Amino acid sequence: MYAPPVYPCVCGAPVAPPLMRGAPAEPITHRTWTDEWVTVRCGECGRQDQWPQPELGCPCGTVLRVPVRPVTAAASPPRSPAPGGPAGTVTGRRDPAATRRTETPGTAPGAGPAGAGGPEAAGAAGAPGAGTPLGSDAAPSTTGLSTVGAAPYPQPPAVVRPSFNPVTIRTARDVVTAAALYLRWLGFREVVQPEERRSSVTPAVELRGPGLVAQVDPTTRPVPLRAVECLWLEGLASSSAAVYFSLAGYEDRSRARADGVGLPLFVMDLTGTPQPVNTPADDLLARGA
Repeated sequence: MYAPPVYPCVCGAPVAPPLMRGAPAEPITHRTWTDEWVTVRCGECGRQDQWPQPELGCPCGTVLRVPVRPVTAAASPPRSPAPGGPAGTVTGRRDPAATRRTETPGTAPGAGPAGAGGPEAAGAAGAPGAGTPLGSDAAPSTTGLSTVGAAPYPQPPAVVRPSFNPVTIRTARDVVTAAALYLRWLGFREVVQPEERRSSVTPAVELRGPGLVAQVDPTTRPVPLRAVECLWLEGLASSSAAVYFSLAGYEDRSRARADGVGLPLFVMDLTGTPQPVNTPADDLLARGA
């Protein structure tokens, strides 16, 4: 009997795509990004994530696509509220002078966190179509991948670590060096620049380590949307944390997509100290590797 692959949710619970019982498997004759991923809801925390579409190889050489129940049919309210705070936050550039807002994406300001109105409110917040995670002005994916807004992680406890010693940026190589030092300071081990360049989408330099894939863009142009999406997919495929560093910042569409998929973005200042741009970067800075 076929059993679908199991993936780990960020809350720690195992997640498996719910198979559509009785539906025939379909042979794959043409692949697209959209068909390669399915949306699965975690039964513990209610988080929705994109996971690979289950497939089955036939001895004759045909690859079959196993049907999965849509998330609208598999939707169920979480069994327990996520610890550490509200169900979602509004992402964007961090303002040190402002407190973090706790509005659920897609809800009216002042509506409060999910669950504040009782079980009915919590069910409405978790229902499909309850909101648009990336905002109505977010651009469509350039890779053809249908992304689902990822709920931010519960607020992690702050990690006590020594002060970061930056490297003053004078050349493009200094940008890469500062990013590598910062990743080691966050707790990532054996951060190196691979000899073989794997990506030709951007002029960014790649840094790798156990459980880490990072891109460092030392140019004076904002990072485009496609570069952010490709790094996120690369991290997802290798089960690694993905982090982006840029000297010139990010396009608005790039920041919106990174907020939606939980990709930390940092911008480098000339002192060599990376500054967090979005909420995932704030969380990584707080909890470390």
